[in-house]
Formats: sequence, C-alpha cells, structure tokens
Amino acid sequence: MNKNRTWCFPPVIPRHLHISQTRSFAATLVEHRTLHNPQPPQHHHPFQIDGSKLESQKNHHNQRENRSIPFSQAQSPRQLLISLIKSTTQKTHLLPIHAHILRTSLIQDHSVSLQFLSRAALSPVRDLGYSRLFFSQIPEPNVLQYNTMIRAYSMSDSPEEGVYMYREMRRRGLCPDPVSSSFALRSCIRVSSLEGGIQVHGRVLRDGHQSDSLLMTTLMDLYSCCERFPEARKLFDDIPRKDTVAWNVLISCFLRNKRTRDAISLFDIMQSETYACEPDDVTCLLMLQACANLNALEFGERVHGYMEEHGYSGARNLCNTLISMYSRCGSLDKAYGVFKGMRDKNVISWSAMISGFAINGYGREAIDAFEEMQRMGVQPDAQTFTGVLSACSHCGLVDEGMMFFDRMSKDFRIEPNIHHYGCVVDLLGRAGMLDRAYQLILSMNIKPDSTIWRTLLGACKIHGNVNLGERVVGHLIELKAAEAGDYVLLLNIYSSVGNWEKVKEVRKLMKEKAIQTTPGCSTIELKGIVHEFVSDDVSHQRKDEVYMMLDEINSQLKIAGYEVEISSELHNLGAEEKEYVLSYHSEKLAIAFGILATPPGTTIRVAKNLRICVDCHNFAKVLSWAYNREVIIRDRTRFHHFRDGHCSCNDYW
Repeated sequence: MNKNRTWCFPPVIPRHLHISQTRSFAATLVEHRTLHNPQPPQHHHPFQIDGSKLESQKNHHNQRENRSIPFSQAQSPRQLLISLIKSTTQKTHLLPIHAHILRTSLIQDHSVSLQFLSRAALSPVRDLGYSRLFFSQIPEPNVLQYNTMIRAYSMSDSPEEGVYMYREMRRRGLCPDPVSSSFALRSCIRVSSLEGGIQVHGRVLRDGHQSDSLLMTTLMDLYSCCERFPEARKLFDDIPRKDTVAWNVLISCFLRNKRTRDAISLFDIMQSETYACEPDDVTCLLMLQACANLNALEFGERVHGYMEEHGYSGARNLCNTLISMYSRCGSLDKAYGVFKGMRDKNVISWSAMISGFAINGYGREAIDAFEEMQRMGVQPDAQTFTGVLSACSHCGLVDEGMMFFDRMSKDFRIEPNIHHYGCVVDLLGRAGMLDRAYQLILSMNIKPDSTIWRTLLGACKIHGNVNLGERVVGHLIELKAAEAGDYVLLLNIYSSVGNWEKVKEVRKLMKEKAIQTTPGCSTIELKGIVHEFVSDDVSHQRKDEVYMMLDEINSQLKIAGYEVEISSELHNLGAEEKEYVLSYHSEKLAIAFGILATPPGTTIRVAKNLRICVDCHNFAKVLSWAYNREVIIRDRTRFHHFRDGHCSCNDYW
C-alpha cells in the first residue's frame, strides 16, 4: 500500500443511522460541519444572546421544551466530533466521519485522530486493515497513536506486526513509553519470540523503564512462556513493590515449569506480613488449576472458602474451574454441588460436569447430563463430545460411544478432531476390538499423532497383542516420537506372553539409546501438605514408620485373601523376587502413609503419574474392604474409587 496516497471517502451519510434516541447520526455530523465551518448569518439567529432579543429567545425555548438541547450548546465542535466518534459502533458509521476529518484537516488534531484510530482498531470495530489505512494518513503519528496500533496487533491474528510497528516507531525518532514496550512484548509472547522479547527488554533498560511494575510483569510472562524460568524469577525479585498481578505471573511461571507445589505455596506467602498482598480472582483460578493437577483437595477447599469470603464464588469461570478441580480430585459430590448451585450454566459448565462424571467412572450419568444439556437448550461443542466419548470409553459403552461419534458430524455439524478419534480408539481398544481401532486410525482424515498410536499400544498391552504392538511402535518410530513409556509398554506386551528374549532385546535397545524411563511417583495430601513417594522411597521423614505400616498391611491383606500379581513385574526374576519388588510400589507407600497418619474411616486420596498396575489395583481393592477405608487413586487417565473390595472401574481400565 502506498502510504503517501490520499484516500477520501464520499460524504454520503446514511439516513437512518442513529447514535441516540433524540439525535440522528447524520444530523449530528451536519451540525458539526456547520459549527466547524460557520457561514455569515443572513439574519438574526433566534438563539443569539442579545438583550433586545432575550424575550424572543425565552419564547422560542418554551416552544421547544420537549426537544433535547443540541450538543453544540454544551460542547465545542471538537468535543462534539469526539463524542460522535466514541458513540460509533460500526465501520459504516466511521466512513463519513473519516471523510469529514480528511476534508477539514482535523486528522492533524492528535486528540481527534487518536479517538478515531482507537475506535477503528479496537473494540467494537476492530478492523486492522482500515485502521492501518487511517494511521498511514496521519502526518506525524505520536506515541499514543503508535501504542493503539501495537496494542491492536498484539490481540490480532498477526501479532508480529505489532513488533514491526514498535521498531518503526523507534526508527522515526519516537521514544516508546512503558505502554509501548508492554504491548510489543505481548506481541512477542503471542508468537513465542524470545529473541524479539530480549531486544525489547534491552530497550526498556536503556530507556530507564525498569521501575514500571506492569512492564516488568509482562517481561516475566514472556520469559515464562519461553521456558526461561530463572530470568522470570529474577525479574520478580527485582520488582520493588510486588502487586497481585506480579504474584499471579509468578504463579503461572511455576505452573508452566511443572513446579505445582511451589505454586501452591505462594498463596500463603503473598498474604504474609512481609508482602501483605491479597489474592484476586485470577489468583484463585490459578490455585484451583494447581490443586487439580496435584490432587490437593484440602487446599482446593480452602481456596473455595477464600472465594466465598471475598465474593468471587459467583463468577462463572471460577465455578467452572471449581467443578473441574473437585472432579479431578475425586470429589464428585462437591463438583456436582457447585454445578447445581450455578444459576447461569454455559456449555463449559456442562462439559466440565460431563468430563467429571467420565473420569470418575460414571458413564451413564455423563450421558444423562449430555441429554439434559440439550433439553435445557445448550448446544454441545467439541469439548463436550470429548467428555461423552471418554465416559463411554471408561465404562465400556461401545454401542453408545459409536452412536455419539456418528452424531457429532451428522446432527451437530462438529468435525471430529484428534481427541475424539483418540477416545474412540481407546473405546474400541479396551473392548478388544484392536483391528477395528487400527483401521479407524488409518482411515482418519487427519494425520495420526503419537498420542493416538500410544493409546492403541496401551490396548495391545491389555490384550497381549504382540504383532499389532510391534507395528504400532514402528509407527511411533516413523514419527520420531517414540518415548520411554512406549518401550515400557512393549516390554509389558512381551513379558505378558513370556517372551523374555524380546524383553532383553528391547532393554538393550533402550540402553544403547540412553532412554530413561519415568519413575513411578505417588502423592497424598495431608493437612494442606503434599507428600510424595517413589518406589522404594527412603527420602520421607517418616520412612521407617511407613515401611513398618506397609509390612503390617501386607500381612493383614494376605490373611484377607490378597495375592501378589507377579505378572505386573517386567523383569525376568523369580516369583519371590518379583513379589518383593512389587511390595514397595509408590502408591502402596502413599496408602500406607495415609493409614498411618489419618484416623480410622478417613478417605485416602492418592495421585499417581503413571497407569496403576494390576497388582496395586488388587491391593487397593482388598485394603478398602479389610480396613474399611474408601481409597481413591487417580492415575494418568482416570479415577479408581475403591469401596468394600470393589472398584468403580469394574476392573475395566
């Protein structure tokens, strides 16, 4: 586009555009033109203030008592035009004003051009092409006008343009203010441009804006998004007065870097006497997400109480997050309580509740909620169907799952994405329909990713299908996406059929490629503190008591009929050696600590980073009956609610 070209729109004013109940858009603009370019009067104006005509003015005013007072009596022509621009909500309204501004040279008035540019570039019009045109017609744009454009681009589909405008601004000799740099950084965040962000950071330091707290928090956000946590933490430490926004960004940094327990600890630290900073609704949202990730129900309940005390509990987005948090902590009754108490449920609310039913093994209830949602007039979206299909998968509802998968595109015009296909592959795989699941992957309209192949590999492990398992691993290798867990699943498949030669080959391959497996880790929360255990853990401060308790539990459970499932151990060991290794899995240590540290009858809640093995599943079932305890274990894919010797998954997981 030629920036020197002058554009001028014809001054055609629509007849029926209204900006208020008493004045038409066209009439207001015509009045402004008259005021801005007054013509010599041909006769005395009835409103002219003159002693001899005062009585005439009063009489005329009485005749117009039901009509509104013209804006021109209260505002100057310039103010009137700015008011008119502010009242505009559509681009078609802006066009005649644009023509008027160009014709009267008011584009050189920075206040007028700034208001017009803000209206065109930001809400409600948000037409970046048109606003860029108007910006190019401003003879000498100032910092505020550049800020408007950089801000608009930072929220658009082309955020990189915001960075270009920031650089252009400096080339033209204008010194950016903290707002300019902040929006330029937002643009860098949108495109994950660490290099661009570092350049802006250098300019910030040279311009002496490092004392601006809001700018520093935006820089923190940049480094956090680009996985540069040390730099983000240093910026936080250097902020002289840390406000709630800064704390929220730091919490986000911890969460992005998977330091969830550290993130939770900041909730109390920020409120301490040292900082005296009160959490806001964003803090609560982040804390609830952290609690969901960590299975920290007690802390989540505490955050919920804080929300109620401070008037945040009615916010719909927080209620939706509460539903998700309680569901992911295995407290489905509390999740449903929040859901029922919501006055204004949207599709996110319904989807969260359906997903909650799904991961906790209540497939029929998830389907009932889906049907009730439609009766209430709420249209499902892609996430809703992910929840419903997941519910069918976890509960083995093959016919229902395939029916919903078919209805997605036919009845709701929602094209299946990779997550929907993954749910159906999981559904068919768990049900033993491995060839059908494999053919579905090959027939997909979208390229299979590593996750969907991994889902099928898990099904091959469950059903001991060696041939298909080897093919699936081949697909993962082709994608260059094979991970340690995939080789472990292949080890499971070979060991389940007693093919120890193949097990030896895979282990040798893993050693040659220096593939490190993820160790099993289980957590349990007690009095707001999250305790972590790994297999054969010796790091816990009460380790001796925990091992003594676990030995006692093992003795009691064997009397109750529990037998170690030695097939869960993948090494080619003797039966006694396998039994010993399996006795100290991380979830067993966490359960033993729960029995040790809580009164009889207390529910034990454990979260594990991997899929629970068959032996630990059997262990928890028998323990729930022998010790009269409800045990809730969340593994990598779902919840297992153990009560009276039974599991909510019905041994289907």
